[in-house]
Amino acid sequence: MSERETVLKISHLNKRYQDEGNPSGNILEDFNLEVKRNEFLCILGPSGCGKTTLLRCIAGFEEFEGEVSIEGKAKTEPDTDRIMVFQDFNQLFPWKTVEKNIQYPLKQQGVQDKQTLQRITAEYLEKVNLPGIEKKYPHQLSGGMKQRVAIAKALALKPKIILMDEPFAALDAMTRNRLQAELISISADEDCTFIFITHNIQEAIVLGSRVILMSKNGKIKIEEQNTIARPVTPASEGYARMWTRLHDALEE
Repeated sequence: MSERETVLKISHLNKRYQDEGNPSGNILEDFNLEVKRNEFLCILGPSGCGKTTLLRCIAGFEEFEGEVSIEGKAKTEPDTDRIMVFQDFNQLFPWKTVEKNIQYPLKQQGVQDKQTLQRITAEYLEKVNLPGIEKKYPHQLSGGMKQRVAIAKALALKPKIILMDEPFAALDAMTRNRLQAELISISADEDCTFIFITHNIQEAIVLGSRVILMSKNGKIKIEEQNTIARPVTPASEGYARMWTRLHDALEE
């Protein structure tokens, strides 16, 4: 990795669930990871390997042993320095308009000036290519539009880290491709680190500046810098080699 400052450091993270399907209870055991500022980290792995649990621990939604620190400060509770975007399309308050959804967390953070709120709303809807939909309600939006609004809502808070748990998995292929391209553009413009979970190898290679693959026991099996020139396509130099390595490791 480059010499950029570390924004996230995970040290000796342990997370256990006691249930009949997992007698040992170990989901993540002695897990360690560092993520640099403005990095786009994609996490691949089989179902049940602890990807979502890891994100929830980083977000402060789960109790755990070990340490999660943001810019050197230990974190155990949710905060606006890291925001999570989920796979579910229904992340927005259905009774609020798009602008009220985006503005609600801003108001909770003390932003009350109406013009400031309107400016921020317009700015981030423009970033996700949804200008002019401020007065619409979530039920009037497609799945892809809802995910764009959820991303705009997260970005508007100026978090240090955005955590994304398969946010495009339920979208059709064309919408997914468009949102991937938009997210790459957004990540280049914003002073923000992205950690993105996906089951899709192509998506990880298209989006990630670094890709890690987790094994079934919650360990990092592969960690690889993605040096393929963007925009990445299956025809890009180096794509086939990286895809094959990740695919073969997932199949083992």
